[in-house]
Amino acid sequence: MTEENGAERKQEPEYVVRFSLTQRIEHIVLMITFVVLAVTGLAQRYSGAGWGEWVILHLGGIGYTRFVHRAFGVLFTLSVLYHFSYLALALVRRRLRPSMVPTLKDFRDVVGSLRYSFGLAERPPRFGRFDYRQKFEYWGMIFGGLVIIVSGYVLMYPLVVTRVLPGEVVAAARAFHGFEATLAALTIVVWHLYDVVFKPGIFPGDVSIFTGRISRRRQIEEHPLERPELAPEETPAASAPQARSLAGEPD
Repeated sequence: MTEENGAERKQEPEYVVRFSLTQRIEHIVLMITFVVLAVTGLAQRYSGAGWGEWVILHLGGIGYTRFVHRAFGVLFTLSVLYHFSYLALALVRRRLRPSMVPTLKDFRDVVGSLRYSFGLAERPPRFGRFDYRQKFEYWGMIFGGLVIIVSGYVLMYPLVVTRVLPGEVVAAARAFHGFEATLAALTIVVWHLYDVVFKPGIFPGDVSIFTGRISRRRQIEEHPLERPELAPEETPAASAPQARSLAGEPD
């Protein structure tokens, strides 16, 4: 690398933009609605348990709990409609980058990650803007959210639904709604919180979704394929010792 190129690279900003203001606001709205829906919904589903009864009582009773749950359900529906509208508009304007669309590489990365975890590969897979885990979460939220929304409105308006559909649809919607909500809550607690809070190199938390920025060094180490213009010597091998170099480094 020449001295001129080296000087240019030294002038690169320490942080890079990863999420726009719109994306950050959208995530905050989703985060708030999800927490409220999970707490009020699971409390109703497990009202016989001590914690469920405690939540309902402190929210003012079952009637108020249902009102809050339905109100935030409408807000969640509007946020999903906004997201789809944004995607459709971006697609029409040809400004949509298919960075969240799963590819064959993602399936190879799953195998590669397993091989690396079991010591069968020297290096983990290298990722672009989003890895297979983030894509899994995104599409899980999309399809799971659609199940939640449709089944939720069936439960909200059972008399209207049973005018054109058999009553068994309401019972099926109740089962779908409850099980999908439980699965979504477990996914967030077990998977997402680890990935953005407790993951080595991230703890005590990944705040990029709030600030919109990540460090240049972290981008190079975690998303090297997002910057194909990087010189070979600037792209780390992403080995275990290098991954540990991020420990305690804030965004």
